[in-house]
Amino acid sequence: MNSRSIPFDSEEIAAAIADVEETPVWASLPVPALLLDPEDSIISINPAAEGFLNTSARSIRGQKVWERVMIDSPLEEAFARARATSSPLFVNDVDVGTGERAPLHCNLQISPLNDREGFMLFLISPRELAGRMTQDHSVKSAAKSAIGMAEMLAHEIKNPLAGITGAAQLLSMNLSKEDMELTDLIVAESRRIVKLLEQVEQFGNLTMPDLKPVNLHDVLDRARRSALLGFGANMKIIEDYDPSLPQAMGDPDQLLQVVLNLLKNAAQAAGKEGGVIRLHTYFEHSFRLRRADGKGKSLPLQIEIEDDGPGLPEDIAGDIFDPFVSGRENGTGLGLALVSKIISDHEGWISVTSVPGKTVFRISLPRAPKEVIEKENE
Repeated sequence: MNSRSIPFDSEEIAAAIADVEETPVWASLPVPALLLDPEDSIISINPAAEGFLNTSARSIRGQKVWERVMIDSPLEEAFARARATSSPLFVNDVDVGTGERAPLHCNLQISPLNDREGFMLFLISPRELAGRMTQDHSVKSAAKSAIGMAEMLAHEIKNPLAGITGAAQLLSMNLSKEDMELTDLIVAESRRIVKLLEQVEQFGNLTMPDLKPVNLHDVLDRARRSALLGFGANMKIIEDYDPSLPQAMGDPDQLLQVVLNLLKNAAQAAGKEGGVIRLHTYFEHSFRLRRADGKGKSLPLQIEIEDDGPGLPEDIAGDIFDPFVSGRENGTGLGLALVSKIISDHEGWISVTSVPGKTVFRISLPRAPKEVIEKENE
């Protein structure tokens, strides 16, 4: 490894910074980019990296890259060889985090800076977006194909179930206590089926959201208070909000439904012993989602719902947002599919990372345009 020491305020570092920052491409790069000195200290980052690391270029300058960019693979030796031989280094399929939020699946491109010995460019390309960039299309297609017939059958089945329930209740009026247990079972199971069918009908309701400027912290606070008074009474819910977060473009009632569903899942996973849920919001201006039509959509507003439960089963983690996929016994598998559908209808994006002891659902939403907010406030 090149270990020559360069004073941080040296002319050589200033020249290297000028080489990249005075290039228009540096600020325009859509992926996080870092410039490192020969001692692996960060001396400059582009705007996309500011969003990815949730910090400013000024505050991060001088910090060691391996203390701010956490990678689930040992790269120091390969990085040192790339520097010593002035050759590029490409690393695919690694999880990259910042210590403040769940890691993202990324590709890394590392290259020496031309004519600047020991200085390296470090590019981080998140792959998680690419892997789910057609999520809105696939979720809606899955909804139509998997729910279409089920919704029709739900309507037809509920009528005879009502008759069965009524008949069982009438029979129970003239039965012995032992026989009444059987009619009670018929009534209970019929009601359980009706509840399931109502969930199917709810998921099949393709009503579009009523989009308007919404304060996400108001939505989170309503969900938190409701959870603590009901299903989440045994949970500790921590608020970790960015107070400067702008308004989102969304339907407050549907977003409340999303957050309540995620909180309920976390509480059910924790069980009677309870656990901790963290509600975290932040702004990431570089976060964009490419749609199936090739157009990009800026989704800078981030909500993370993190719990310390057992995590998602590995065999369903990749399909958790699909209809009828559930990690709970007797689960319908429609709750998270409905959550995904709502976020998709908001032109947003939802993902999950999960290991035992830490599951994080991340929701990314568009910002409300300034002119819409002004019109709303007139």
